[in-house]
Amino acid sequence: MALPKWERKTRVFLCVFGLFLSVYALHVELSRESNPDYRAMCDLGESVSCSKVFTSRWGRGFGLVQFFVAADNPLNQPNSVLGIIFYTLQMGLGLSLSKKAAMLLVFFSWVSVAGSLYLASILAFVLGDFCMVCVSTYIVNFALLFTNIKRRRAFEGVKEKAG
Repeated sequence: MALPKWERKTRVFLCVFGLFLSVYALHVELSRESNPDYRAMCDLGESVSCSKVFTSRWGRGFGLVQFFVAADNPLNQPNSVLGIIFYTLQMGLGLSLSKKAAMLLVFFSWVSVAGSLYLASILAFVLGDFCMVCVSTYIVNFALLFTNIKRRRAFEGVKEKAG
């Protein structure tokens, strides 16, 4: 089975865009930590502020890791670091044309979508903020899930034709 051109282009675009968003989020968080007066391009107002979101307790380890380890523990990484790992993994696994890789892509995408829904609810109902970078990341995660499901279904279709 050959990788469809649309999928390769879509995956590269989504993963590169997701990496860009994650690296930018990490830059904003680190800049804000070293300089409390730092103002990010995505900080447009009191309730439209990505730096407020990234530096909140939910900006590291989804706000959950700190319940198991100290806040400054190396396991309590910024969510953006997890995003960098996720998009790199999506890109790398996306190069494989195995059924196992297709299943892993879908699994990791579902995990990212669950995380996105959790963080979106924190954003809306707890922080009362709108973060353009966050929302863009959620859209990328949903688009990757759709792309990965299409790939998995293509593998299932090949199996049915062969069987």
